[in-house]
Amino acid sequence: MSLSSSWKKSLGGVLAASLLVTGCESPEVVPTADGQQNIHSARIEGTLVVQARTRGNAVVFLYDADRPPPPQGTGRPLAFTVVPAEQLFGPALTTDAPGPFTAPFAFSLVGKGRYTIRGFIDVDSCRNGGVQPCHASDFNPWYGVTSEPNAGDIGGGVVDLTTTPPRPITLEITEDKDGRPQALTNVTMSFSQATAQVPVDRPAFQATIHMGGDATITPGSQGKVLRLTPQSFEGGAVDQRPKAFMVSYVDPAKAAQQEEKQREVWPRVVVRKLANVPGLLEDNDLDRNGVLDANGTDYPRADGSRDGQPDLVVLHSTLLTDSLIPLLTDAEGKPRTTPVPVQELFVAVSPVAIDAKNPAAPAVLEGLPKGRYSVVLIQSTGQTWRVPNELSPAIAPSLGMQGVESQAFVLEVP
Repeated sequence: MSLSSSWKKSLGGVLAASLLVTGCESPEVVPTADGQQNIHSARIEGTLVVQARTRGNAVVFLYDADRPPPPQGTGRPLAFTVVPAEQLFGPALTTDAPGPFTAPFAFSLVGKGRYTIRGFIDVDSCRNGGVQPCHASDFNPWYGVTSEPNAGDIGGGVVDLTTTPPRPITLEITEDKDGRPQALTNVTMSFSQATAQVPVDRPAFQATIHMGGDATITPGSQGKVLRLTPQSFEGGAVDQRPKAFMVSYVDPAKAAQQEEKQREVWPRVVVRKLANVPGLLEDNDLDRNGVLDANGTDYPRADGSRDGQPDLVVLHSTLLTDSLIPLLTDAEGKPRTTPVPVQELFVAVSPVAIDAKNPAAPAVLEGLPKGRYSVVLIQSTGQTWRVPNELSPAIAPSLGMQGVESQAFVLEVP
């Protein structure tokens, strides 16, 4: 509603009086008194540089530097932004010119802290007039089954291109003497089809109990062995067509100096406790931000003590490598330096619960916290897959997806 003429004059008089009292100086502008908005923030902005013949939207993620994404860690994005292919490639959208192409990007409302930036060119989202096969984008950040890159997408990040492989650069937002965060500008984010094209789809899988039996684990039992096999999904919102799991040594040079049982192998498997509520929420992370809730459960440790902090509960799991080691060894008996495709993985899950919030110092817990446990597979490419997920028949219809029974799998501690 607009002010009446008289009110406008009165308001103008008040403002004029204020200026006279302050000696004609401009009034100070301060944040709102609302506690939730009374904060100062900054921004990170820069330029995307893309060298590629394929086309697609650029998806850019902002991470806490202390919680990097897979494969270095298990962090989740703090924010994301999408730069449309039309803006990034311009008139070259309908060609296969290699570039380089550039476009601006920015994150606003960024507070003091240390950050890294990663992302990918979502090639499936391209609309390039038939230069290459294209279909609707299979990226949707709101669901676990649609939130990561697939084969053909092009990885990128804010990295040091003078190192091999390129090392992520940590960006730091600092504060001035008045406590106001200072903006970071002129940040360059690089994408290269020649060096960072994603080779495979995400490691979508189905899990079964090897040698039969139910999916429960009880204290004092021998545990369970899971058999994981690739599973494809086509023709819907989820488009995953993994042909195999990619297996490799974490460090081939180090593996050459170790006994076979000591060699670390990709992929990694994590069996994590879910919250004691229906659905997919993880225990002690009910707000789904990837950070343990401040008021989460502190489970007793094996010695009966508690550390006073919420726990990240996982069951001890081991990728069985007896059948994998021969595949990772060449004719001369040396560790292979490139991944090898395999059609099945076996994972031993023991009746031992661990608080893994500090991976460098995991703590064995007393007994087994009751409830459901998910199975997460982390590939060396940083791609992941988890069951249960949104394709579970109890969840999928409400999201407009087709339910798949195998994607409802859970391990359970009764």
